[in-house]
Amino acid sequence: MGKKKLIVSAAIDSFLEKGIHKTTISDIVREAGIAQGTFYLYFTSKWALMPAIAEVMAGKILQTMKESVDEQASYDTQLKQMIAAVFEVNRVYHEVQAIVYAGVASTEHIKEWETVYAPIYDYVSSWLTEAKEEGEVRDDIQPEKISKLMIGLIEATAEQIYLYDTDKEAEAIVQQEEVYQFLQHALQ
Repeated sequence: MGKKKLIVSAAIDSFLEKGIHKTTISDIVREAGIAQGTFYLYFTSKWALMPAIAEVMAGKILQTMKESVDEQASYDTQLKQMIAAVFEVNRVYHEVQAIVYAGVASTEHIKEWETVYAPIYDYVSSWLTEAKEEGEVRDDIQPEKISKLMIGLIEATAEQIYLYDTDKEAEAIVQQEEVYQFLQHALQ
């Protein structure tokens, strides 16, 4: 593992253990097993880590989507699989997601959000383009724009459940179906 990835991993662990505000750079470098000066070769502050952590999480979403979506399945099944993939990442990594949102929202790094999520948007946009060509979705949709709306809706719903709701699993099942029905209606 490269030093930058090591720092990001150590920061995630430290933030989960102590919280963002109580974690120091010394905590992060101790966890990573590197010198403090090495940290500054990659990041200017602990807050500058947020886009890198967000990138790790976006990568997990994209990887889970690619692994979960059966390219041979019907459009409906693929949509359900995409929704389930985003919910799964939020279920497993809800604490890290909370850190990312708190950290990115409280810094100037929020401007980098679109760049971090670009690979996910591209994946969904390509899927929508293919669905459009096959007549599965309306002709008038704009895949690039709709992909952002879709991911925003799916992720916000999953976050609501895994960050705030108490009966997570039962609610997740209900909300996945609601998101699916909503998107089906909107796209057709």
